[in-house]
Amino acid sequence: MASSQEFRNYILGGCPGLTARAMMGEYLLYYLGKHVGGVYDNRLLVKPIDAACAVLPGAPREVPYEGAKEMLLVEETDDRGLLRRLFDAMYAALPEPAPGTGRREKHT
Repeated sequence: MASSQEFRNYILGGCPGLTARAMMGEYLLYYLGKHVGGVYDNRLLVKPIDAACAVLPGAPREVPYEGAKEMLLVEETDDRGLLRRLFDAMYAALPEPAPGTGRREKHT
């Protein structure tokens, strides 16, 4: 099942600096240019890096699609402060993107 644009827009609206790129009916998410996760089957999933695990202790792990690595499920998508803390922590921990690694689709 593909994710809805409404859910994508809901997630993007909760955190300035968050952008999406459509990918086969789902959406890859970038925070200030760094890939942090995605919207899959109307679920917000993020990379299970240490910084994300610290903000979301005990978060369930789910696969975005068959054959993929597990990611952290963000269940509290209504908590905009939590999303901001999560993406800020992930941004600080993730490496800078390589120059010229593709376009980023900006949505407000």
